[in-house]
Amino acid sequence: MYLSGGLLSFYLLKWTIDWIWGYFTKAPSEFIITVVSAVVSLGVGGYLYRHERVYTLANEVAAELKKVAWPGAKEVRQATIVVIVMTLISAGILGFFDFVWANITDRIYG
Repeated sequence: MYLSGGLLSFYLLKWTIDWIWGYFTKAPSEFIITVVSAVVSLGVGGYLYRHERVYTLANEVAAELKKVAWPGAKEVRQATIVVIVMTLISAGILGFFDFVWANITDRIYG
């Protein structure tokens, strides 16, 4: 969990530094941006790992996620079909309203 958070923060920080630095002036070499991002991400990750409240919260969240009853493949397929059908119905209704409204406004404005 901390590793994936660290990797995510590394890439986000790397892209952000590259974008901000490149916006104001010519960006430095990619190596410098990568090293700075890695050092900051490791430092923040180490601090959060050693912080008692964050560590306790992360462990509690992981324990609660182990208790979740995840749906089976059949339930996921059925829910997906329901979502697709409802999306098509909603698109049809909105398309009908758009068609009617376009005809009304064409008649009004000419």
